[in-house]
Amino acid sequence: MIHDQYLKGDFSLTITDADFTKRALYICWCSDKDLCDVQLLIEPLKTPLQIKPGDSLVLDLDIPDPVEVIYNSTGAAGPSSGQICTVDGQSLQCKPEYKQRASSALKLRGTTTSDSGVYTVMDKRNKEVIHIYTVTVGSAGGSDKMKDEHPDLDTDKGAAVPVWVFALVVTALVAVIVGLVVVIVVLVVVIVQLRRENQQLWKKNKKNGVLMNELRNNTPEEERQSPPSNDQGV
Repeated sequence: MIHDQYLKGDFSLTITDADFTKRALYICWCSDKDLCDVQLLIEPLKTPLQIKPGDSLVLDLDIPDPVEVIYNSTGAAGPSSGQICTVDGQSLQCKPEYKQRASSALKLRGTTTSDSGVYTVMDKRNKEVIHIYTVTVGSAGGSDKMKDEHPDLDTDKGAAVPVWVFALVVTALVAVIVGLVVVIVVLVVVIVQLRRENQQLWKKNKKNGVLMNELRNNTPEEERQSPPSNDQGV
């Protein structure tokens, strides 16, 4: 509460540097009367983590109160989802498959790609989510995990492309090339045929033009002076 504001009649309570330790129910009392109450809740922290196989996964618990860690797998190869550990002070209780790998505060040793998933740290008493870790175990591009889940992908030589996609692309390219060859052959045949027809038409037109010129050059006098036909009588 700010003193200057209090003197002006402002009884507001300001909570600075709010964190999980300040979560509580705040009640304003005056003359033994409950004037108002406010429940302070803190939004869950969200942290993405990228680690290499074999490295340890460290989850900050953020509060001294008893917490439980819930795991949700993001891959088919991952273990079953659900509560994996509970921490109460120095006491750590984990499922059998995590018992030898986990240590307090909370550290999971010897991670593999199957450990990828979402880890939720929850206040056990209040059932309030404290921290959400989205964990990816593998290389920066997640190729190790992808190899485990999709062995038909080749991720060492660049972008991961399924074999069937490559075969489909090659088949499509071959079909396009064959189609183009057929179209070109048909066009060549048509062009050759048209050229032949044009040449024949040109020769025919030329011959007809010569005959027309000969007919035009014969005048009426030449036609009268021309000797009579042998078929006429004397």
